[in-house]
This record gives sequence, structure tokens and C-alpha cells, in this order.
Amino acid sequence: MNSDYESVNNYYERPVFEAIANIAPRFADSAQPESLADVACVALNRLPPRYIRHEADMAFYLTDVERADIERAVDEAVSYAFQFVQARTAMRARS
Repeated sequence: MNSDYESVNNYYERPVFEAIANIAPRFADSAQPESLADVACVALNRLPPRYIRHEADMAFYLTDVERADIERAVDEAVSYAFQFVQARTAMRARS
């Protein structure tokens, strides 16, 4: 079997990474590179996986309502993740 599995990825990765880049300036304590990776992991774990091979696959098959729902879900997951990582960082600082 000779398949190209490298083209398979989770659709949510790109919008989550973009949302983190946009929101990071508001969360100075969580804006360290290693913390941003933690934020990405927390946010992605709050979203259902949607595996695709090409971005065009999602763009073609989504309705406007689904796009809006996905955008809202990404924003909520990323906001939660920043708050979660920030709280964990504060708890570690107190120890």
C-alpha cells in the first residue's frame, strides 16, 4: 500500500493557530512560544477533529452557517485555552 498520508491533517489546526496569533497580544503571560504551543493543544483538544486532505475540501462543502459555527467554536476554544494556560502558569508561579 503506497498512500500519501502526509496530506491528511486536522482542519482545525490552521484556524486555531491563526486565532492564537491574533489573540496572543492580549494575553502577555501566556504569549511565550512554549505556552502558545500549550494553548494550541488545549484548544485543539476542545474541538472535534475534522480530517481533510485539502483546504478546498472544507471550503467547498461547508455552508455559511457551518463556517460561522466553526469560527465561533474556534474563538471559544482558543479563549478558553489561553485562560486555562494562564491559570496553570499562575499556579506554578505560586508553588
